[in-house]
Amino acid sequence: MANTSQAREILHVVLLCFIWYGVSSGNGVILKTVLNDFPYPMTVTMVQLLTATVFSGPLFSLWGIRTAVEINKSYYWKLIVPLAFGKFFSSVSSHVSIWKVPVSYAHTVKATMPLFTVVLSRIIIGEKQTFKVYISLIPIIIGVLIATASEISFNMIGLISALLSTMGFSLQHIFSKKVLTETGIHHLRLLHILARLALIFFLPVWFIYDFRTILFDENLFQGKDKFMIAFLLFVDGICNFAQNIVAFSIISLVSPLTYSVCSTAKRISVIAVSLILLGNPVTAFNFFGMMLAIFGVLVYNKAKYDANQAKLKTASLPYTTNGETNLLLKFDDFHHSPVINKLYPPELSKKNGYIRLHQLMNGSPSLQNL
Repeated sequence: MANTSQAREILHVVLLCFIWYGVSSGNGVILKTVLNDFPYPMTVTMVQLLTATVFSGPLFSLWGIRTAVEINKSYYWKLIVPLAFGKFFSSVSSHVSIWKVPVSYAHTVKATMPLFTVVLSRIIIGEKQTFKVYISLIPIIIGVLIATASEISFNMIGLISALLSTMGFSLQHIFSKKVLTETGIHHLRLLHILARLALIFFLPVWFIYDFRTILFDENLFQGKDKFMIAFLLFVDGICNFAQNIVAFSIISLVSPLTYSVCSTAKRISVIAVSLILLGNPVTAFNFFGMMLAIFGVLVYNKAKYDANQAKLKTASLPYTTNGETNLLLKFDDFHHSPVINKLYPPELSKKNGYIRLHQLMNGSPSLQNL
């Protein structure tokens, strides 16, 4: 029964990944087409946020997704609101990069996400990595440098925007997982909240910048099918909403490492489809840089996996040294009996090895969590 359930879960994740790859690849082509004829990345972002906000309610009700959990105000302002700001800025930066450079190059630059993850994890939570993890970043950096040096359609604004969006999405993944774990909120509800907040916060900014420009730009739609542009904007919003739902679903089902592997495979799919359908020129040296960067991401994922496995083995091996032992960590939450030997002071009562028998007989929650 357990094997059947595990196989079903794996199949579910694989199916979600294929849907994610298909929708993301199509969205990349549509997005580039829209931005070529309609160079307003902030408007594209606002359409995507509006689509997510409008369609979330009816869709979630149809699926029977539970309503949002109660989140205290301080936590809301500390984590939820910054996530909404990050979502907006990361999306706009990503759209600017797609507008300025080919889709394949933009996604190659986004392969630097492991580099940002390592640096940000060190700064934010003080997490150190193994030597293998640090070494694995080298092919990523070299690959992106080669792709950059050999990119025929290179644009500095596009490069900087791609790097900024990668850093933003890296932060979003880290803190989204934290919010999902700490609040118990449904991942799709979190997506809805972030889209709604970002839309509300930046609607005035959009009116001041893009709306006024679009309204008075007489040459914007000259020689172009405005209805086709509007239709593609709508389709892009739907595709973005769909891939966000799938991405958040995968995040909630798998570990960060597995999600990173899935994301790497998605990037390969997007690059391949964009090269085939959009036909942007690419040299052999440029293609080598792309593949080297992606290979570096795979090496990084393997190094991270090995490091995590080593940590698990270390934690599972009992040790006692200099009066310290990790055995107490495993049994730290047991409800111990009072100290039997009066020679021990009260502060050592938690280290008493006597556990009431009825806790074992009645199925202690602590035992079930071992």
